[in-house]
Amino acid sequence: MSQHYTSDKEEIYSKVMRAGRRTYFFDVRETKAGDYYLTITESKKFTNDDGSFHFKKHKIYLYKEDFADFKDNLEDMIKYVLETKGEEVISDRHQSDYSAESAQSSGDSEHQSTSSFTDVRFEDI
Repeated sequence: MSQHYTSDKEEIYSKVMRAGRRTYFFDVRETKAGDYYLTITESKKFTNDDGSFHFKKHKIYLYKEDFADFKDNLEDMIKYVLETKGEEVISDRHQSDYSAESAQSSGDSEHQSTSSFTDVRFEDI
């Protein structure tokens, strides 16, 4: 699917969720064959040194045949996080004495630190 096709395609149904510097767009779109699919776009605002800003966008295309598995996996991941860590938000913004080294050393040895992961970008298809 070309960039031109997706950017000109009208959304059938849309919702926006703002979350700090990030905005998530949930859009139902129509295929050339007349069926519907979902796009989930994360738009993140970055501020340059000169005060100007730009946005980086990452998009996921989700087709109906994958809805059930996607929903099951998402629900499972959410349940795991909430059961393991609870609903309280823990971040360096909320803790003045937060240190990545102390968080890593006190973490579960079975899990890798997020610093060892490569940044994966989902580009428009």
